[in-house]
Amino acid sequence: MNLYRNRNFLLLYIGTIASTIGYQLYHFILPLFIYDLTKSALAMSTMRIIDFLPNVLLGMLAGVLVDRMNRNVMLKYAGFVKALLATILTVIILLDAVQLWHMYILGFLIATVSYTFGNAQHAIVPQLFEKSLMTEIQAKFSFVNTLLSIVGPSIAGMLLIFIAYDYLFIVYALSLVIIWLSVFFLDATATPERPNEQSILADIKEGFVELLGNKALFYPTIAILFANLATSFVIGVQVFYVVDVLQETKEQLGFMYSIAAVGGLVGAKLLQPLRKKWTRGKIFTTVYLMDSVVLLLFFFATTWWQLGILLAIRTCTSVIINIIYLAIRQESTPNHLLGRVAGTSSMFMKLALPAGLFIGGVWAEMLPIPYIFLLSAGIVLAIYIVLTKQQFSIVE
Repeated sequence: MNLYRNRNFLLLYIGTIASTIGYQLYHFILPLFIYDLTKSALAMSTMRIIDFLPNVLLGMLAGVLVDRMNRNVMLKYAGFVKALLATILTVIILLDAVQLWHMYILGFLIATVSYTFGNAQHAIVPQLFEKSLMTEIQAKFSFVNTLLSIVGPSIAGMLLIFIAYDYLFIVYALSLVIIWLSVFFLDATATPERPNEQSILADIKEGFVELLGNKALFYPTIAILFANLATSFVIGVQVFYVVDVLQETKEQLGFMYSIAAVGGLVGAKLLQPLRKKWTRGKIFTTVYLMDSVVLLLFFFATTWWQLGILLAIRTCTSVIINIIYLAIRQESTPNHLLGRVAGTSSMFMKLALPAGLFIGGVWAEMLPIPYIFLLSAGIVLAIYIVLTKQQFSIVE
């Protein structure tokens, strides 16, 4: 099947393009905006914590809503609210009326609606395509996502030379409008049939039980949980470390992220050849060993380009892990439970992120930053050892 001739795939592809451009701009300029506003690494880390909180606090509830409602309808409503919130944020920034607490509240609301939208989009894909296409579809989405990740930060860095980054929030808001409009043209899908009517708590429990009983999904979920803890230590201090400690420029920061994004392209293209030689479980397990070595090397990196190269390798491994995990989740979960399983697993996977981001921010204020990279390396190495002992490598 040629996916590029499929209307539903092209619409989702357009949405992915617009989403990635907007996401990259938003997450590039937002920490810089907060840094200029507060000059505080802790304030920057707090914003990242708020960005992840909806997954932890509301992930399972969002999954229940996605499984109870028609996915097309959910995408339309969530897309509209997300675009509206981004427009409000853009307007108050351009009017120079924004305060830090405004950004925290709007950031939380945007992240909440974005997560619900993403859950519904994840759940609707198996309704629009055969399950045998899940890995290929995820790989294509990851490739375009990473390709645009290269363009986004580098363009943003260049634009900062000529215009104030306040105006880049306009592009972010417009990208969300495009995403919202694209979902109106997807094929209609049926509301998932539920075996019986039950309470929200019973729905949440059902998704939880399904995740626990699916060993092919449960073990990588826990692995990603601890990997996210290690990653949160890094991303919580990354911008502060480059700009404040290493004294690199904002433009060099943009180039660093552009180099890092190249690794994602490699990861998206590398998975299919690797699948011909090894099982998905073997690939999933091995990349954690690679990741631990890379985090160890972070300790010795002292320039933006060295960090960019190491981040490129981490991006490569992260893309491979995400493609494998999302495909397994879509293939192995009954569709009427997919929203709840996605919500529950996402909640688990990101449970440690707020704490890790907060610890990273406090660490950056009080202790030498490079030593947190050693802690992250140790956590990821432990993940590899556990997955090896659990023989996850035999999962096809």
